[in-house]
Formats: sequence, structure tokens, C-alpha cells
Amino acid sequence: MDSIPLDILVADDEQSMREFLDIVLTNEGYKVQCVSSGEQALEILKTSGARIFIQDMRMGGLDGMELLDAARTHAPDMPILVMTAFSTSDVAIESMRRGSFDFLRKPFQNDDVRSAVRRAMAATSDLFDRTDLPASRRMVGNTTVMRELLEVVERIAPTDSTVMVTGESGCGKELVARAIHDGSGRHQGPFVAVNCSAFTEGLLESELFGHVKGAFTGAIEERKGVFLNADGGTLFLDEVADMSLSTQVRILRSLESRQVIPVGGDQEISTDVRIIAATNKNLIEEVRQGRFREDLYYRLNVIPLHLPPLRDRKDDLPLLAGHFLRRHAEKMGKTVAGFSDEAWQVLLDHDWPGNVRELENVIQRQVALARGPLIESFELATVGLLSRFSDPAKRKPLAVAETVPPPLGAGMTTLAEDGCQLEQYLEEVERSLILQALERTGGNQTRAAQWLGVSYRQIRYRSQKLGIRSRTVSEAP
Repeated sequence: MDSIPLDILVADDEQSMREFLDIVLTNEGYKVQCVSSGEQALEILKTSGARIFIQDMRMGGLDGMELLDAARTHAPDMPILVMTAFSTSDVAIESMRRGSFDFLRKPFQNDDVRSAVRRAMAATSDLFDRTDLPASRRMVGNTTVMRELLEVVERIAPTDSTVMVTGESGCGKELVARAIHDGSGRHQGPFVAVNCSAFTEGLLESELFGHVKGAFTGAIEERKGVFLNADGGTLFLDEVADMSLSTQVRILRSLESRQVIPVGGDQEISTDVRIIAATNKNLIEEVRQGRFREDLYYRLNVIPLHLPPLRDRKDDLPLLAGHFLRRHAEKMGKTVAGFSDEAWQVLLDHDWPGNVRELENVIQRQVALARGPLIESFELATVGLLSRFSDPAKRKPLAVAETVPPPLGAGMTTLAEDGCQLEQYLEEVERSLILQALERTGGNQTRAAQWLGVSYRQIRYRSQKLGIRSRTVSEAP
């Protein structure tokens, strides 16, 4: 089975329903596949899998309840949404008893589907707590940029190459390093992490290379450093840009010789470690300013990985929020099940400067403060989120697009006497607006979506459909 499966699999024998769900869910940015029978659905679940399965309860061939049972057998952790035009309370109760996640009664509205899928997608975050899955499968993220990053992690993990992980504080750089370690041949060896900004220069060198007895005041006994403690495994050097130039020289020598000399010692000791480094700074600029050695930069930056900030992958919020909500509700023994619509909007509107770490802290506090089954927006006010968006004076105004030049000279609002190609006209208008929004935001799709009043998923889908490529801020050096 593919490590990153299909987002949503739909099984319905009505073509109109398949087309409807395909449009609604694809416009939301999900990877969707629709089939007309239960037999076809089961074959896909066996071979490639899906995060969510939506099935009709009455189709030709395999009975709806039989399909539900078979799907549950093949993918016991996958949320299943059942739908039918012949719903009764007995059907709903029986489907839920057999393990369905939710029940949709036909006909339903677009928002009904979106809400149900959002809840189901959040529920798939339970997978990320399973220790029997590879670490890269347990990392929370389903946006395109995270899928691509996790695919790279799985490809490079078995190698022994040095990796440089960049990204803002709180993005999860250490989680990426652990995923690489867990997928490598060194996974049975130690994973040792050290924050290079947490020590003074002298103490950092002792932490890294160890010291001999009497090397300095307080060195009452010999001590191994992390290079030796990580022997046979992986050493994660976080915030490497904060090391002094003299420490950088010693690091470079150890990487080249695969040996370390303890502080105060004179004998080299061999060590076998894989290095994964990380920083929230622009190392190219640090090299340019003379604060980071160029030779060490090239030694560490063999395989670069960049983690985007949370504000540029807000489509991962349902997964992340659901994951943290369940984790902390379970730890605290509380029955908090979700967020009110107002609270959810506050989470979506916030820029999350502290990234995933800030999100977890907020949700942990709100679970502790929650007085009912839902986290309400007024409770979020205690962490300073709500006031920022409830007061119009504090809101950051979204710019309104100026007059758009008419594409291909078709700027009239009345139909020409010889008619027009409506689809082509609309596509050109849409392309023109998206391109202007991307140009004004420096290629940032999240901010371009705000300018256009659509979701990030929608602008990503429309850009792909129209063949528009954009270099997002997260990809910038």
C-alpha cells in the first residue's frame, strides 16, 4: 500500500452524485477518486487505500452493510461516511453500530459534505499516535507541500547523507529529524538531540565533544559528549547558526575525520554518527555576514529540507487541531469533542507566528478551560486570539482587487451579437485575477487566496487546473 494514500474514495452508482462529490471535494483541494460499485471500491482499498471512504448504502451488487463491513475489515482506522436517500433511524443506527463515522441523508448541501469530511479528516490524525507506523507516516500533515516533504523524507531516510532542516521556530524540525532516523538503518541506535543555542561556547564544546577530568573548573570527572553518546545512531544539532566560529571549526573537523577530541584531551576518539542539522535562520545570509563558515555550510547542507510555517499550510489545521484536541483531552480525562464554528474561524484567521508549537499550547489550554463538549470562541479570548479578530479596528484589511484588464479584449458585460465561448472567457478572467493576486503577494498562495476571497485549497486547485505555477514564500531561499 502506498505510504501516502488517496484522500477520499467515493462509491456511488449514481453518476450525478459522483460528479457532484468530485466537484465539491476537489474544489476543497482533496485528491478524490469516484467509483460506481462496492467491488471497485474494495479493490482500491486493498491496493492503494484512502484516508476517508464515502459510500452509498444502496447500490447494485454488494449490499451497503456488507460493503461497510468489508471496508472496515480492510481499513479498520479509516473513517467511513455512509449516505442514502432512503434513510431511516434503523439504517443510521445500524451503520454507526458497524463502525461508520457519520451518516449523510440525501439530498444534502455542499456545506454538509464539507463539514462531515472536515471532521473525518481530523479523525485520521489518530494514526499519528500509532507507534507501529513509520515516523514519517505519523507526522501530521496532508497539504501538498507536506506530502512532498514526507515523500522526500522516506526517500532519504535509508541513506546516510547529512541533512539540513530549515524553518521557523515551532514548525517541527526535530520531528522531521526523528522521522529520518526512524526510517534509517540506524533506527536501533540512539537518537541524540542538542540545542546549540542553549549553551555558552565553552559548555557547548563540552556538551558536543566531552571533556577529560580537570579540563576546567568543575570538571571533576571524565564525561562523554553527544558525538560519542550518539555513536551508531543519529545526532541532531538544532540551531546550528548559533554556534561560535571556533566551535564551528571543531564541528567541521569532526565531520571530516569522524573523530572527536574531548575538551582538555589530546587523543582522538572515533565515532560513527549521522548528522541532521537544523536552524531557523537563513544560513546563506549568515555565511554572507561572516557569522557561519562557508565550508561547514556545504558540509551540512548536503540534503536541504524546508518546513513551511503553519500560516502557509492552514489546510493542515483540521488534522493538527483534532490530533492535539484528542491527545490532551485523553491526558486530562475530559470529553471535549471539537470546536464551535466561531472558535474554528478564530483558529483559521490567526497567523500562528509560533507555528505548530503555538497551536498545541493554545489547544492544551482550551481543553483545560473547556466547560462543555466544545471549545467556544469566548474561551479562545483568554489567549488573545479572539480580540484581534472580533474588533474591526484591529483586523488587517484585505486589499480589494483593482479593475482587471479584460482578457483577450472581451471586456464587455453584454453578449456580443456573434456570441462567445463562455468557458474560455471565464477561464481567462479567472487566470487574470489569480495571476494579479499572486504577483501582488510575491507568489504566496495563502495571501493570494485572501485577496480573492477563496480558500487556500480553492486557489491551489484552480491554479493547477489553469496551469498556473507559483513559487510560494515557503520555497524561497
